[in-house]
Amino acid sequence: MSNATRAPRTAPPHSEGPPGPPPGPGPRRVRRTPPRDRLVAALLLGVPLLLTVAFIWVPALGTVLLSFTRWNGVGDLHTKACDPHLPPILNNGCLNGVQNYHQAATNYPEFWPAVQHNLIWLAVFVVIATPLGMLFAVVIDRGISGSRMYQSILFLPVMLSLALVGIIWEFVYSQNYGVINTVIGRSGDSDAIDWLGNPDLNLWAVLVEATWRQAGYVMVLYLAGLKAVDPTLREAAVIDGANAWQTFWRVVFPAMKPINIVIMVITVIESLRAFDLVYITNKGINGLELLSVLVTSNIVGETQRVGFGSALGVVLLLISLVPICLFLRQTFRREETR
Repeated sequence: MSNATRAPRTAPPHSEGPPGPPPGPGPRRVRRTPPRDRLVAALLLGVPLLLTVAFIWVPALGTVLLSFTRWNGVGDLHTKACDPHLPPILNNGCLNGVQNYHQAATNYPEFWPAVQHNLIWLAVFVVIATPLGMLFAVVIDRGISGSRMYQSILFLPVMLSLALVGIIWEFVYSQNYGVINTVIGRSGDSDAIDWLGNPDLNLWAVLVEATWRQAGYVMVLYLAGLKAVDPTLREAAVIDGANAWQTFWRVVFPAMKPINIVIMVITVIESLRAFDLVYITNKGINGLELLSVLVTSNIVGETQRVGFGSALGVVLLLISLVPICLFLRQTFRREETR
């Protein structure tokens, strides 16, 4: 057929009205989680929660309840009030009210020195150990030569048990053959300094051991926090003309708020649960009294005053909660005012 005989093509007719709305999305299909995934999620959340309740909250609440009793760990507990006219052996398992706390505050000579030493331990960790660990982290994070080697050396004390740390430092502080007395020329001399036996010196000597270990722990935590900071924040601060000090304190440090909270909580816990170093040194006596040592000596020692030892444990718990709560309150208050 020739081209002349073909029928001409006509353009499609145009609609004169406005175009209609685009077709809307279809109904959403709700995806149901398969039963197997729900079971896995329940196990992943339920098992840790169950372990936390069983091994942390239940013992903590049990300690609080036992602190109001007079119990030696043998026999049953009952709701009968203790009779002050009866000997302790006949008052076992009775309700003692707040008498355990009153006795600790008024008739227990080791209590207030232990509280003072725990507060000093906490202050040293907050003022010295934590800033020192932060300094190590900032210097290593700047990529200095041999940073991996320095990081390993500073983290090495964390890998050692506290018992081994105490044994190592005994060779440093020993009165007869210690490193310090040898360096200052007093080793084996009548003027040799008894670093661990002198009650005016042994607490500070042990705090040096604890700081040596805690600084490495804090360093690793801050290194992880520094690696997580967005590099663009530092670049923006440099463009605005901030120096290294201003960049860290005005930009980097506030950005590490989550890790700061974690380090604060860990610092308080580590300082108040200190036990190994002082117990290795001199069983926690003669200037090294701590609440953790008193709790242990009363609960599992010769006296076996479980109720009284539980009261000391509650005091230790309250001391640890106060700085944590104050820090969290100040942190979130500053966040709300921004």
